[in-house]
Amino acid sequence: MSRWPITWFNDLAERLDRKYGWDKLPLPVAMVVLIGLRNILREKNLYDTGRGPLDKPSVDDHPRYMTSRTLDGTFNNLEDPLMGSLGSRFGRNVPLEYTVKEKNPLEPNPRTISRELLTRKEFIPATTLNLLAGAWIQFEVHDWFSHGQNAAENPWKVELADDDPWPQHPMEIQRTRRDPSADPDGPPTFVTADTHWWDASQIYGNDPAFAQALRAPELGKLQIDDRGLIPEAIEAQVNLAGVAGNFWVGLALLHSLFMREHNVVCDHLHATHPELSDDDLYDRARLVVAALMAKIHTTDWTPAIIAHPTTVLALHTNWWGLEGESLDKRFGRITKNEVIRGIPGTDTALHGVPYQLTEEFVAVYRMHPLIPDDFSFRSLADDHLLQERTLPDLEVLQVRDRLTEMSMADALYSFGTMHPGALTLHNFPRFLQDFHRADGEHVDLASIDIIRVRERGVPRYNEFRRLLHLNAYDSFEEMTDTPEHAEDLRRIYSDPEEVDAMIGMYAEPKPKGFGFSDTAFRIFILMASRRLEADRFFTRDFRPEVYTREGIDWVENNSMRTVLLRHFPELESALEGVANPFAPWKRAGASS
Repeated sequence: MSRWPITWFNDLAERLDRKYGWDKLPLPVAMVVLIGLRNILREKNLYDTGRGPLDKPSVDDHPRYMTSRTLDGTFNNLEDPLMGSLGSRFGRNVPLEYTVKEKNPLEPNPRTISRELLTRKEFIPATTLNLLAGAWIQFEVHDWFSHGQNAAENPWKVELADDDPWPQHPMEIQRTRRDPSADPDGPPTFVTADTHWWDASQIYGNDPAFAQALRAPELGKLQIDDRGLIPEAIEAQVNLAGVAGNFWVGLALLHSLFMREHNVVCDHLHATHPELSDDDLYDRARLVVAALMAKIHTTDWTPAIIAHPTTVLALHTNWWGLEGESLDKRFGRITKNEVIRGIPGTDTALHGVPYQLTEEFVAVYRMHPLIPDDFSFRSLADDHLLQERTLPDLEVLQVRDRLTEMSMADALYSFGTMHPGALTLHNFPRFLQDFHRADGEHVDLASIDIIRVRERGVPRYNEFRRLLHLNAYDSFEEMTDTPEHAEDLRRIYSDPEEVDAMIGMYAEPKPKGFGFSDTAFRIFILMASRRLEADRFFTRDFRPEVYTREGIDWVENNSMRTVLLRHFPELESALEGVANPFAPWKRAGASS
C-alpha cells in the first residue's frame, strides 16, 4: 500500500503545529495533530546505539520467564532476549552524528550556571500540584534509568570564582562511567544499571540476593516492618553510594504504599487461586503492581503535570483509547487498534528499532526544582502544625526517625497539601546545590545536571529543538516570556546556540496547564507510548493467562486514589472533591 496518505497526514500535522502550535488548536484538531507528530517522531527520532557488553542469557537462570518479569530484564522480548536488560546501552532520539563529544564541555562554566541561573532566590511553587507529584517522578525515575557508579578516575575539574564558597577549588565532578565495549572513535555510549523496562524495579530490586531477602516466608509477599518500611536488617544491605543514597521521606511514602499494595494483591490472588505457589503469587503480584504503576503514571500523574485538555485526553487514549474508560468497562477492548482501544493488550510494536530508553529521555526528566527546601508537616485530623523541617532532615538516614515521630497518614496528608516547586530558572533546591550525601560525598547537583547532559552527547537547546522538528530561537528574548530571564541568559551565554538543553527547557514558555516545556513534551509524545507498546507484559501478554483474570481486573479497576484509600482510608476526607490525587488535597476543616 502506498504511504502517501500517511506522509501527507503527518506533513499536515507538522505544518499546523509550526504555524499555530498544537496547544492552541481546537481539541479534535489538536488530537489529530498530536497523532501526526507522534508518527513523525516514531519514524525520525528512534536510533539504535547497538548492543551493550552482555553475553547471551541462559534460560536455565530464568525458569519462569514466560509468565514473569526477570530481575535483569531479560526475556521481555522473546525474539531478542537481551533487549532492554541490565547492561544494555541507552538509545537516542536524535541522529547519532549529533551525539558527538562536546568540544568545550565545561563552557559556559557549570558552576556559574548553577549559581546565577538556577539558585532558588525564593521558592516558586507549582500551585496546581501537590508534593506527592514531585516525589512520584523521582520514585519512577529510580525504576527507569541509572548509569551506575561514576568513574572515580579523571574527574571533571570545574574552575570556580574567587568568591565561590565551595570548599575545594577547582570543584571536581566524577564522570559518567563509559560503556566498556564502546567504539572510542564513535558517538559516546553508556549502559544502564537498571532494566529499560517499566517493571517496578525500584521496589523489587535487580540484585537476586536483595530481592530474595526482601521476600516474606510465604504467599509471595514482601517483608514490611511496623512502620511500613523495609526491615532494618535488609536496609543495611543497601549501598548508599548508589541511587539508594538519594532516598528520603517522599520516596519512603511511595515505596511503603506499593509494597503494601503488593501484599494485598498476593492475598487477593491467593483467595481466588489457592493453587498458586509462593513464586507464582510473587510473580503475578509484581506484574499487577508494575502495570498499575504504569497506569497511574499515564492516567493520573502525567495529566496532573501537563493538564492541557488535549494532553489529558491523549494520555487517557494511550491507556483506554478513544473508546474511553466507560466503554472499555462495559464492552471490553473491542479492537486491536491502539488509537481506538488503547495500548494494553495490543500487539507489541518496536517501529523497527530495538527498545531502549534514551539519553534524551533521561535529560528531559531532570526535574530537581520540583523538590522544596522547607516542609511543614500537619495533622490529618485538624491540620495543626506537627513540625517544620528542611530537606536534610528528611534524607535517607533520617527517614525512620521522621516516620516514627508522625504517622504515615499524617505524612501523606502533608505531602498532599504541600506544593512542589515549578520547573523554571532560579528554583533549584538550595540544599541540593550544597548536598552532603549519606556516603560522605559533597556535591552541587545543579552543576552535575549541566555536565551530565553535555557529556552524554545531548545537543544544546536550539539544535535539540531542530532535531525534534521545532523552530530554533534567534534571540534570548524568544526563548522566554520573562524579560529578566532573557537578560540572565545573555549574561551567561554569548550566543543562543550555546544555551544548554536543560536551561532552555526551564526558561521556555509553557503551554497552558503544563508543568514542563513543549520541547520536553516532544520526547514524551514518543517515549510515553513506546514504553508501553514495546513491553510484552503491557501488550501481547497483558491477558488473564499471564496475570490471571483477577490480576487484569485489579489493574483496570484501580488508580492512585483507590491505592491510597485502600491502605489509608482515613485520607478520604482530604481527597473529597479532589479530581486528581496529584493535585492539592482538601485541608482539614476546609469546605469542599
